[in-house]
Amino acid sequence: MNNYLENLNEEQKLPVLHKDGPLIVIAGAGSGKTRVLTYRIIHLINQGVDPFNILALTFTNKAALEMKKRISQITSESISRNLWMGTFHSIFARILRSEAHIIGYPSNFTIYDSYDSEKLISNIIKEFKLDKDNYKAKVIKNRISSLKNNFISVEGYYNNPELIEIDKSSKREQFGKIYKEYVRRCFKASVMDFDDLLLKTNELLKKSPEALRKYQEKFKYILVDEYQDTNYSQYLIVKALADRHENLCVVGDDSQSIYSFRGANIDNILNFKKHYPDSKSYKLEQNYRSTKNIVQAANSLINHNKLKLDKTIWTDNDTGDKILLNKSLSDSEEGRYVSSNIFELKNNYQLKNSSFAVLYRTNAQSRSIEDALRKINIDYQVFGGVSFYQRKEIKDVLAYLRLIENLNDEESLRRIINFPPRGIGQTTMDKLVILSNKHDVSIFDAISKIDRYSKNFRSGTIQKLEDFKNLILSFKIFSSKNNAYETSNLVIHKTKLIDFYRNDGTLESMNRIENIEELLNGVNDFIEQQLEIFEGDNSLSKYLQDVALYSETDKEIQSEKVSLMSIHMAKGLEFPIVYVVGLEENLFPSIMSINSREEIEEERRLFYVAMTRAKEKLILSHCEQRFKWGNIIDCEPSRFLSEIDMKFVNNINVDKNFIRQKINENKLRLKKLPFKKLKKIKTDFVSNIKNPLININLNQKVYHERFGEGIVEDIEGEGDNIRAKINFKVGGEKKILLKFAKLKIIK
Repeated sequence: MNNYLENLNEEQKLPVLHKDGPLIVIAGAGSGKTRVLTYRIIHLINQGVDPFNILALTFTNKAALEMKKRISQITSESISRNLWMGTFHSIFARILRSEAHIIGYPSNFTIYDSYDSEKLISNIIKEFKLDKDNYKAKVIKNRISSLKNNFISVEGYYNNPELIEIDKSSKREQFGKIYKEYVRRCFKASVMDFDDLLLKTNELLKKSPEALRKYQEKFKYILVDEYQDTNYSQYLIVKALADRHENLCVVGDDSQSIYSFRGANIDNILNFKKHYPDSKSYKLEQNYRSTKNIVQAANSLINHNKLKLDKTIWTDNDTGDKILLNKSLSDSEEGRYVSSNIFELKNNYQLKNSSFAVLYRTNAQSRSIEDALRKINIDYQVFGGVSFYQRKEIKDVLAYLRLIENLNDEESLRRIINFPPRGIGQTTMDKLVILSNKHDVSIFDAISKIDRYSKNFRSGTIQKLEDFKNLILSFKIFSSKNNAYETSNLVIHKTKLIDFYRNDGTLESMNRIENIEELLNGVNDFIEQQLEIFEGDNSLSKYLQDVALYSETDKEIQSEKVSLMSIHMAKGLEFPIVYVVGLEENLFPSIMSINSREEIEEERRLFYVAMTRAKEKLILSHCEQRFKWGNIIDCEPSRFLSEIDMKFVNNINVDKNFIRQKINENKLRLKKLPFKKLKKIKTDFVSNIKNPLININLNQKVYHERFGEGIVEDIEGEGDNIRAKINFKVGGEKKILLKFAKLKIIK
């Protein structure tokens, strides 16, 4: 443990050795900020600070686990376990579990994810009989989230005429009513959403001076990762907790602030010196990740931002290849270019699929890339699709488990009261909701007292409700004496969910069964993890909390797959070879983000993040035309491309000798629909008319840009008409005219 400082450069040592007082570390991309945070914690412990008195806040579970692992390797596992380290939401959920009674919540409150919140809001809109076009559940949810993150309560909303006017002008005059009802229903159901974990922690620290003092004294040293991504609510909590000792260390990069759409406030990092006048500032400017060309090109881009902290990122790494700039005719051709380039680099350099990542501005852009990769049998995984925990069958099981844990959980009850079908229809449900609201009790309470309201229900319905109540209560009793796996297993089998899907007999149903089985495997993994932890908690409550705080960004990158993801999801990751596609005006920068300097600067920071994910090779791509809304539209290259210093770029499309023909617009009523462009054939593809593929033989393995890998089965014809019959793995048997073929021999 004594020689750990030898692993740091001089820049990194300074913030690690800084013990008392506030400090900010401006850490450029790939500069080793995680290492600095980790070693600072190790150094504090080595200086006699009790691990129980250290709080480290991250934005992903993955980052927290990585740091804990490094700390345990240098110190010990028992020491790392004593640290308060995790995501903002997981740490604040832990505090709230202990102190919830102060703000009127039970300790077993349920945590709603975005889907659950949206579903509850949708029900409220329906009950209020509001126009679904004006009151879209997702829009309302995002609006509520924004208000909460800015610490604006229902009361605060009604006291702000400007906010009310904004909603009036958007034809959402009833927003305040929805917000109020949403908060009421959550409280009644003992539910907190993700934003509440921040809002209620603020409320707790403000309402209870005793609780504030307790945690101020507990957390003598506080460290915050990715400080540029914090919102106002997170800032207030961190400030409150650090006020007593002011041993606050924040690490971040203003050039990577890209989450304003979810409330992140770049002012938190830009104004840190103003908030803490006595703070020390340190810079990590050496990049260990990327080549000189990539680092300098990224610098030339971000220098166009005016709102930034002063720093110059540099590297001792090799110069590396110039950045490649590709221009394709269409998004389909762009997909084929990316897939063929991956295929070529894989074979030439014996690379794994995991060496490659394709980044885009919006998730919809993945389609053309996916199609092209599938055609040539390259395995890939898409990040940002439907998460495992968002699948219907998984949500169903979790709804049972959450209801067992919290009988007041209204949305969970609604979801499973008649699933699998048990004869409790929507009419019965509507009556229960009315009773619940009338008597201000939970729906489960209303069911438990159903004998009082027997006149409202048929005897058969009453019996079914009684059976449902008894089933849930039996699960709850079982759960109190058994672990999360045993409870989950019992619920799945007693409710006959597997039987329900098996009787359906469809392929989809079989997949759902497999997913439920995988969920059980996941619960078992959780139990095994807890067994490894000293005094680990294997309860259903702990499992549900872990699942609720699961983040898609924590999804593991599989070793043998190309990664496809939005740039937002790529933050914090790195890959040897990175493709950034769709670099066109109104796509990147987004048409939604070009109305102000602040918006443009955030889009530029987003592009900076994309560029700095690459370690060895960076390929930028844009299209001349893109298919949108049933039309082909002309595209203009992104303004950001012209902001990169061209001495770091190799434009691979300088040859403009291509053939383009137009179809009569009146006939097809499409704008500029072209025939396929014929580009100049590259020299690494065999296509010389004078010497037509003399090296190609029968049974030769070849690669085609469009059809992928294939075997030459026959060669026929002569002169310009020589053609090869090739059996492609994906496209099947095709006769290829060698005069125009884009073929490459696979050795």
